[in-house]
Amino acid sequence: MNRLALLISLFFAVVSGLAQAGPQIERWQTPSGVEVLFVENHSLPIIDVQVDFAAGTAREPEGRAGVASLTRTLVDLGAGGMDETQIATRLADVGARLSGGVDMDRASISLRTLSMRDKCAPAFEILKAVLSQPHLPVVAFDREKARSVSALKEALTRPETLASKAFWAAMYPAHPYGRHATPESISALLHSDVLAFHAAFYSAKQASVAIVGDLTRGAAEALAADLTSGLPTGSPSPAIAPPSLPEAVEKRIDHPATQAHLLLGLPAAKRGDPDFFALATGNYSLGGGGFVSRLMKEVRDKRGLAYSVHSYFLPLQQPGPFQIGLQTKKGQADEALKLTREVLATFLEHGPSDAELRAAKQNLIGSFPLRLDTNRKILENVAMIGFYGLPLDYLDRYPENVGKVTSEEVRAAFARHVRPDHLVTVVVGGE
Repeated sequence: MNRLALLISLFFAVVSGLAQAGPQIERWQTPSGVEVLFVENHSLPIIDVQVDFAAGTAREPEGRAGVASLTRTLVDLGAGGMDETQIATRLADVGARLSGGVDMDRASISLRTLSMRDKCAPAFEILKAVLSQPHLPVVAFDREKARSVSALKEALTRPETLASKAFWAAMYPAHPYGRHATPESISALLHSDVLAFHAAFYSAKQASVAIVGDLTRGAAEALAADLTSGLPTGSPSPAIAPPSLPEAVEKRIDHPATQAHLLLGLPAAKRGDPDFFALATGNYSLGGGGFVSRLMKEVRDKRGLAYSVHSYFLPLQQPGPFQIGLQTKKGQADEALKLTREVLATFLEHGPSDAELRAAKQNLIGSFPLRLDTNRKILENVAMIGFYGLPLDYLDRYPENVGKVTSEEVRAAFARHVRPDHLVTVVVGGE
């Protein structure tokens, strides 16, 4: 066996060994019908819980942009007879923390607590109240609405915010993913809008639970059942409609900033797409691999047209974007844009070189354990698997699936998902 064949053999032996590196995930349903994913982990005396609802911004009614984020903000600002100060004080007393957020698809409520009974029991009671008995108080609504309007107005003075909003609107011109809150849409919201949104989407039929940490399967079953027992049953929401591919368009927005912000992309891939591993591996070579990526070498290192340039795929319930982003001097915007398009066109035609593909695989596989080296990271992955209905061995097989990708598969996957005739371009601040 020659040296190259030996190295290839050793590489895939490592891949096979890492294929079992994912955490053991167990799945069941609570009596109320909520799906639960659980990973038992006794390495630290910590329990992490995340409850996801299909209550993202894509579920906002027409003309009510901003209600999803405002609803999520209010959920833990008073519940079960406690006001927001009491909730914060009681959590601090036991060293627990509530967090969460909203994206296009889901709203998340997360709790981290120590696993000792005298610490976790009070924390779980607070989480149960937040899930089942939120006050959604009018006083907090008025305050948070005003705060949101003020923050958004400030954000809209920044070129990166203008670029992002224009980019999403151009990629999804007639789709919920393209709608974004404005100061006017938030100002028009009523307290009744929040109540209606919460009633429509924070229910058992639209929830999933992820639990990771220092407890047994039996204790996790009891915990999940108790936390979700007070949720209204509700009904599943209809699937988000798939977006149409946009017409290729170039949008330019004036801005006095010295740096021009450039974004290029289109709707590309959804969660669970069979091309995901070919796309992710290829993207590492194109623009996801930092200083070793082709875009970085060509745009930054050789021409000095940008300090950094990146590309990524963001899979969602329906096809989320493929995006290339960079910043450059205003006078160099056209040159940087032309070169970026050329690099992308070359990659689409030829795919990664053998050396690029090998480096991408080695990095993605070698760094994979770092994606699962804390409770929190495991929780995020497990919650994603549960919400999007991915297979339980998704993490187990991640290194294996990356290791099997070929250059031809990368070219074919990019040809299917990254079509230049639908590429949207936004430039903010160029001359």
